[in-house]
Amino acid sequence: MHKIILVGYMGSGKTTIAKALSAHLSIPYFDLDRLIEEIGLDIPQIFAQKGEIWFRKKEHEVLKRFILENDNFILSLGGGTPCYAGNHLILQEKNIFSFYLKAKVSTLTNRLENEKDHRPLLQNIDTDLSTFIGQHLFERIPFYNFAKHKINIDEKSVNEICEEVIDKI
Repeated sequence: MHKIILVGYMGSGKTTIAKALSAHLSIPYFDLDRLIEEIGLDIPQIFAQKGEIWFRKKEHEVLKRFILENDNFILSLGGGTPCYAGNHLILQEKNIFSFYLKAKVSTLTNRLENEKDHRPLLQNIDTDLSTFIGQHLFERIPFYNFAKHKINIDEKSVNEICEEVIDKI
């Protein structure tokens, strides 16, 4: 039984890697944002209608319940999940294999350049994207670093990243 959790900044490939790992390991993957959306609203709607505080509380509830109720999974977290409600401490639990998918600001900027409309936190930024990501990432890195394993994803294929994860579980 494996409880594998992937963390990292938006655009680091958490969902893509979770899907690929699922195929390699025959373990089901889940995306925390999709689990939250089961309430009937997508993430941008939740932010717009209920606000970030409501979202962060719901995110914590869904995460704790999911981990408690499931024994064999790959779970990709939202980019901010480890930064709120003590969620970073979950990454250290003894039965969790946690991985920080680490990327350079330039890699993240290139990946997110055309996704601003789908990313609530990027929709109203008043600086250039690279500067925003650099500052935001700097604030989040201490929380991401609670993951037991760090994998640099820059210039690596999905298969190379998956092989590194599999080597560590």
